[in-house]
Formats: sequence, structure tokens, C-alpha cells
Amino acid sequence: MPASPYKNLKQLGKKTPVPQSPEQAVLERVPRPFPEHDYMVRFVCPEFTSLCPLTGQPDFAHIVVDYVPGKWLVESKSLKLFFQSFRNHGDFHEACTVGIGDRLIKTIAPKWLRVSGYWYPRGGMPIDVFFQKGKVPAGVHVPDTGVAPYRGRG
Repeated sequence: MPASPYKNLKQLGKKTPVPQSPEQAVLERVPRPFPEHDYMVRFVCPEFTSLCPLTGQPDFAHIVVDYVPGKWLVESKSLKLFFQSFRNHGDFHEACTVGIGDRLIKTIAPKWLRVSGYWYPRGGMPIDVFFQKGKVPAGVHVPDTGVAPYRGRG
């Protein structure tokens, strides 16, 4: 019987504490199934939270991660824990959004990646941050993120 491609996962199926910071969070990866096909994967985190780096007040966002896998998929529990690690992390919206994309690129080397950060108002103004790397392979369907422009989001 061949070895499981999941045997090296350290967090899935186990009680895992939330990392104290994004730097301490461990993003895990698994081999991409159907490597002969290009397809898009989407993760949506409608209740993302971080802290303002100056005031310590909470910031809230709706984060959408879209990517076309290279050799790897990000393991979803590790991604959830990574997102949760921002809850006590102080940084600007741009640093959080682009930082998520940068970490994913370093971990899974996708063919294409887009991180859309729809941040709720701070000081009466929402800030939306979009990060994209690579080109969408021909034939891959990339739907709209499904997040409406700010009108009292909900």
C-alpha cells in the first residue's frame, strides 16, 4: 500500500492551539489532485479580524482567497489557524492582505493567486485591498468574489 500523502500533516485531526502570531502559524500543504487539469480553489473568511497597529482596536474584513494550484494545495485547517493568528496581530489592512498572499505563495507556489480584502470601515471609510500574482491559466473559470461594494456590508 503506498504511503498516504497526508501522513506529514501535524494539525489536521488533532487539537491544535491557535498560533499567537501569523509568523508562528504553520501553513501545511498537500499534493494537488488531478495535476493534469488546471482549476481554481476558493477560500472565504467572512469574519477575519486583526488589530489596528496604533490603537489596538479590532479591525474586521471579509477575505477571499482564490488560487490555481501548482503542485500543492493549502491544507484548510492550517489556513483557518493562520487566519485566526491575526486576531492579536497589529498591522495595517494592506500588510495583512498582502501578507496572506505572500505566505501562500511561499508555501504552495500557486500558478495564480488573488487575495481580496474587503475591510469594514475604520474612521468612517472602508479600505479594500487586492493582491494578485501570476496569470490565470487559459480555460480556468474565475468567478467574481461575490462581495458587494460597501453599502453597509452584510
